[in-house]
Amino acid sequence: SALTVVGDRKGRIGFGFGKANDVTEAIRKSLDKAKSNLITVPMKNGTLPHEMIGKYKSSEVLLKPACPGTGIIAGGPVRAVLDACGITDVISKSQGSRTSVNVVRATFDAVEKLMDARAVAQNRGKTLKDMWG
Repeated sequence: SALTVVGDRKGRIGFGFGKANDVTEAIRKSLDKAKSNLITVPMKNGTLPHEMIGKYKSSEVLLKPACPGTGIIAGGPVRAVLDACGITDVISKSQGSRTSVNVVRATFDAVEKLMDARAVAQNRGKTLKDMWG
């Protein structure tokens, strides 16, 4: 089995999981699935717009924005996902199950729930200029 994460370092990422009797076939399947499941991540100056918790089964991932120069403070699978996305400054904490597939899915759950500034302003009934000055 193979788990792959693909990204363009500009805010688009995807992950795929493939199984086969041959390693190269499993990697090919997982890459095909990852490319077909791309999502767009809102970013603000190389970090996340707000804090978010992602959950999948018994895995939980907390993602917090950080100041410029902090770097990616994250473990294994979370670091791979955020690095492929192009995020440069973030703090994360992984809790619960440490299975890499579940941690990646929890990270994607957190990233999918992130809202960009326009969506937040629209939900609050304000203009973007009112919120950010």
